[in-house]
Amino acid sequence: MRTRTIVAATAAAALVIAGAAGGYVYVGHRHEAELDSKAHALFTSYATAWTDGGLDAIAYSGAEPTAVAAGFHATTAALGDVHPTVSVTSMTRHGTSASAELAVSWPVTAGSTWSYSMPVEATDATGTWAIVTTPTASMWVPGIGPDATLVKTRTWGTRGEVLDRNGAPILANGTVYDVEIDPTRASDSTVSALETLVGSSPGSLVAQLDAAKTSGSKAPIPVIAYRESDFLARKAQLDSLIGVIYPKRTQPLAPTSAFARPLLGSYGPVTADIVEKSGGRYVAGDYAGLSGLQAQYDEVLAGTPGIRIATSFAPTTALFEKPPVNGTSVTLTLDLATQTAAENALAGSGSVPSALVAVDVKTGDLLAVANSPSYGIDRALSGTYPPGSTLKVGTTYSLLSKGLSPTTTVTCPPSVTVGGLKVSNYAGESFGSVPFSVDFAQSCNTAFVQLSEKMGNSDVHDAALALGIGAGWDKHLGVPDVAAGSVPVATSTSERAATAFGQAKTLVSPADLAVMVGSVARGSYVEPALVSSPAVAGADRTPHPLDPAVIAQLHDLMRLVVTDGTGQVMKSTPGAPVYGKTGTAEYGTDTPPKTRAWFVGWQGDVAFCVLVEDGESGGAVAAPIAKAFLTTLNG
Repeated sequence: MRTRTIVAATAAAALVIAGAAGGYVYVGHRHEAELDSKAHALFTSYATAWTDGGLDAIAYSGAEPTAVAAGFHATTAALGDVHPTVSVTSMTRHGTSASAELAVSWPVTAGSTWSYSMPVEATDATGTWAIVTTPTASMWVPGIGPDATLVKTRTWGTRGEVLDRNGAPILANGTVYDVEIDPTRASDSTVSALETLVGSSPGSLVAQLDAAKTSGSKAPIPVIAYRESDFLARKAQLDSLIGVIYPKRTQPLAPTSAFARPLLGSYGPVTADIVEKSGGRYVAGDYAGLSGLQAQYDEVLAGTPGIRIATSFAPTTALFEKPPVNGTSVTLTLDLATQTAAENALAGSGSVPSALVAVDVKTGDLLAVANSPSYGIDRALSGTYPPGSTLKVGTTYSLLSKGLSPTTTVTCPPSVTVGGLKVSNYAGESFGSVPFSVDFAQSCNTAFVQLSEKMGNSDVHDAALALGIGAGWDKHLGVPDVAAGSVPVATSTSERAATAFGQAKTLVSPADLAVMVGSVARGSYVEPALVSSPAVAGADRTPHPLDPAVIAQLHDLMRLVVTDGTGQVMKSTPGAPVYGKTGTAEYGTDTPPKTRAWFVGWQGDVAFCVLVEDGESGGAVAAPIAKAFLTTLNG
């Protein structure tokens, strides 16, 4: 019996040639061609069955079709719902035995295919061609055992870091240990001791352990993640707790767990909602940025995941691998030292929520975006509040532009009524007939109310816009949920009066006011920036000059606030002269109403805004925080 090889097989038709004796001789025997054809048809059907799931309809030698089909699904289950493309590339037959090579291609991930050649045997020993099963080797992947199953693992490269303007890491990749409970080994007494060690509520982790044991779950129960230094301080105690495990991994870490957290956001295991909305980028078990900058730039920072196909017996030995693409660092305009000084200064507000934003006077870049408490909202960028008397900076820019002189006498009575609105000064103060410069330095509400009667309804709106409030930069800062400052055009005499000293419908964020005073310090409005790389679309950093004569006068007035006015706590601040403006904005329905405390200003090339959400006055509460901030910077 001859050995016949068919490439890209179709069985050859038998040839018939006339013999010399007038008979016929078959050169290619019909029987041989029929065997070729039937063997090839079986291999082709078998290849097709890999793709369409019809393996239980194929004839096998040595095993039941349902068992073979079940073995295929068990081996390849980790590849999910994808179907391979399989074709017969060559076939060799010797009598009633045949062998073939199958070209197998699995679309294991977008744009990447795992391809290999798989040998297969067939026999016609019983008169019907059947695929020969292989009890000592896998029928589905070459070189692995019959009991091995495929393991598909997503791999991630090195995550990019978040850097400050000087290239110093704000978020650097560091080691953490995930403390977990192994429910198959842990006991209630062990977990109770763990509760004490990690500071969990008594009984809370024990209840989770008991629930896992009741359900039969073997999945580790997450407890807490420790930085390496915190973990090492507790390692000996953790080692003594049977059933407590602590796998190591890498994640982005700020200088402290609370550092700039409302801005930077959090990082951790992806939620089911994130997986659903990711379009396949994330799967259960992935880690990613969950909020803040880390979520906004997660695709940049994390790069593109790779894939590794291995077996259950050798999960780290790749049968196929597509390497991941490393992430790229994100560079911010923040300055690490300035941000640290801001974070430390806000400790002075105690438990009262507060924020501090600093701006580079030369460039308009944000140097610090700090919040307290550290785990709350990003009130520095997203919170909106009435600015109170800090908006008198904008009102004064308008008044001076229209001819008011700092030496013009403007009376400051204890109270005044305009359009049915009665306005009083802080603590009922009165300074009599004084130059406007004194009214500004002492933050006299009634003087501004009187001056508002000669202003147009849009004057304060227009001046605030020229200084950057409501100028649209919130759309180009590169982070989500940035509040847009709003100083509406007044619609009545009383509303115009209240707007003049930062009440009525005016709402700003601390960042708005930091941009405002940065504009005054610089003499031009420049759109602020927070993310310098990758570039933020739509940003226009072209300077918009302000009236230089008016700006010079405003500088003198804001210096007077510190030397002789409501901001005198700043007078002894180390370093260059400080320019400022206090603000105390009423809110709520209490009688008397509660107040927010503000202080805005600049020293040298650092402009800033401090907000304390509940405080007696800007001069008494917010200014000391500003002083602590500047003192640290000058230290």
